[in-house]
Amino acid sequence: MKFRTLSIHAGQQPDPSTGALATPVYFTSTFSYGTAEEGQARFAGQNPGYIYSRFANPTTAALEQKLAALEGADEALVVASGMAAVSAIMYALTNAGDEVAFIDPVYGGTDAFLRNTLTRAGVTLSRYSSDQDFAERVKANTKVVLFEPITNPTLKVIDTRIVVEAARKVGALVICDNTFLTPYLFRPLEIGADIVMHSGTKYLSGHGDIIAGIVAGRSELMQKIRTVALKHIGSPIGPQEAYLLQRGVKTLTLRMDAHIDNARKVADFLAAQPKVAKVYYPGHASHPGHQAIADTATGFGGMVAIDIEGGFAKAAVFLNNLHLFAQAVSLGDVESLACHPASTTHAAMTAEDRQRAGVSDNLVRLSIGVEDADDLIADLAQALAKL
Repeated sequence: MKFRTLSIHAGQQPDPSTGALATPVYFTSTFSYGTAEEGQARFAGQNPGYIYSRFANPTTAALEQKLAALEGADEALVVASGMAAVSAIMYALTNAGDEVAFIDPVYGGTDAFLRNTLTRAGVTLSRYSSDQDFAERVKANTKVVLFEPITNPTLKVIDTRIVVEAARKVGALVICDNTFLTPYLFRPLEIGADIVMHSGTKYLSGHGDIIAGIVAGRSELMQKIRTVALKHIGSPIGPQEAYLLQRGVKTLTLRMDAHIDNARKVADFLAAQPKVAKVYYPGHASHPGHQAIADTATGFGGMVAIDIEGGFAKAAVFLNNLHLFAQAVSLGDVESLACHPASTTHAAMTAEDRQRAGVSDNLVRLSIGVEDADDLIADLAQALAKL
């Protein structure tokens, strides 16, 4: 089936007891298994029945089947947040003494977890400035490399092909945070990534009403991650959130097409504005890495970033005069959102690290929603006029 069909039908079967077409929401913490022998078999993994909703829930299981199909993965796992996904991946796939690499920038929460929490488990870190930098300097003992193909918040392009090739030479696992592009536009597992993850809070949900994290990949890796995420860390998603995320995924293609179309129009408008010092948008042919995304993905996403000279003070004037764009730190909602990353999403980074990663005080990140593009452009124009 094509992607749009899969997004609706994968993982969804009429309920066997009632015939309900929509996947029921199973509000239960535990499941009866009848006999002691059956309980023993389920806990030993010899019987696929459900035991406890921290381990598995029928609503969540249907969602995971859908996401695995969309990613082209053996298995998918849904957890309580994007940060729960990052934590489970790293704790499951690394040990004390291992080397973890990441390519700047990554989401600020991920950066803080790697630097402040993972290192306490005895893992060492190396950060790289680009895919080429990683390819040239990757250490022989690197166990895992984490990157975003379009980085948050600078929209720098990281070529997955280069990262995979360099990682293979040293036997490192490749973890791709594909939140910005979604599997509709880009499927990193097909290029050789070992694990793909998302903040399901963003485009996959699309409506700003849940928190969720997604991990997908090969079975042997996913079983390790699933055990750590659900049994050890204990970060399952609730059945209500799983239901809402499944519903959101059904309209992913429709929403992403609208996000992409609006982002292109907004970026073209901003590129012509004298009060905008720079526009970051991978869909522009002049954007570094534009061709890499054009070669590997089917679209450029719905994110745009701009530089407004004058640092936080000038950025605040612009942000505070927006009306349709809500000031908020999330992204991927049907509503348009705007934020100043250096003082919000990436505030936990040191000033030196932000400068090195390109997260300047001039930078404003725009998540372009699905409103009418003319209205969004008018809102941006009147806010720029206040500068």
